[in-house]
Amino acid sequence: MFSLDWIYYAISWILLTWHSAWDAIGVPVDAVIGTNWAWILAIVFLVVTVRVILFPVFVKQIKSQRAMQALQPKVKELQEKHKGDRETLQKEMMELYRKEKANPLMGCLPMFLQIPVFLGLFHVLRRLDPAKDSKTLYGWTVEQFNSASSAKLFTAPIAGKFGSTADELARLGANGTTVKVIAGILVLVMMGTTYLTSRQMILKTGWAEDPQQKMVQRLMLYGIPLSLLVSGAIFPIGVIIYWVTNNLFTLGQQQWVLRKYPPPPTPGRTGVKSTGPVQPARTAGLFGRKATPAPAKQAPAAPKVAGPKPGAKPVNPKKSGPAKRQG
Repeated sequence: MFSLDWIYYAISWILLTWHSAWDAIGVPVDAVIGTNWAWILAIVFLVVTVRVILFPVFVKQIKSQRAMQALQPKVKELQEKHKGDRETLQKEMMELYRKEKANPLMGCLPMFLQIPVFLGLFHVLRRLDPAKDSKTLYGWTVEQFNSASSAKLFTAPIAGKFGSTADELARLGANGTTVKVIAGILVLVMMGTTYLTSRQMILKTGWAEDPQQKMVQRLMLYGIPLSLLVSGAIFPIGVIIYWVTNNLFTLGQQQWVLRKYPPPPTPGRTGVKSTGPVQPARTAGLFGRKATPAPAKQAPAAPKVAGPKPGAKPVNPKKSGPAKRQG
């Protein structure tokens, strides 16, 4: 059976390294405002570490999405040409992707690569039970284990969750109401930031023409945030902190990458090609607000012709021609 211990060791090592770094800098190990900030920052910088490692993959994801978007007219032609012949259509589309070096699966790769990290952190935080005997598992010392198992966010333990049983809360020395309030707020923030990350990408790249890809976009936009309302109840608070931090990092990273690699211009509905350079249009902001159009430049006014001065002789335009030659 395939063991995931190497993931648990890696996650534990990163957490403990960052916790030691914050401790060395002088971040208080004891609770301040009911929060053990050294452990909270260790989780936050676990996200930073993973995202820095995956940044080249994220850039490839954006480039792949651009390539897929640019191929949409050709994909539509193939769909019209092979309507009803699904097998031939799939072969032609795969050949098109191979020829144009576009990979439809590349768009999901960063998310898939982060799943082991999420599962590893979930497993490690679930182990933070003071009743456990194996406190030195995955490279932890007894002192580090006891410190992490008592770490809190506004008096709610990071190992606690919305669905914690009374026995689990008692072992963690936590108040059930406090854990539910903190975990509930974090779950709502997790849902909101997950929705915004998907919305940001769709607003920048546009909705896909292919019905299947459009359905996937809708699932990412609405389905996943709604599913977190249920699954969030089993996530430890530390895992939700990781998820929210990851979403905020994604929002900032996507904004930067989308500016550096703007989406290709979308052709107008009339099908008329513009001869001048076309700038990619942004129809709405992150929260759906329409962007304010730039003020149109006014045509320069015609120069005013000064009237004749008072008392001046009128000028006859017929006499203002070239002078006659003297014979």
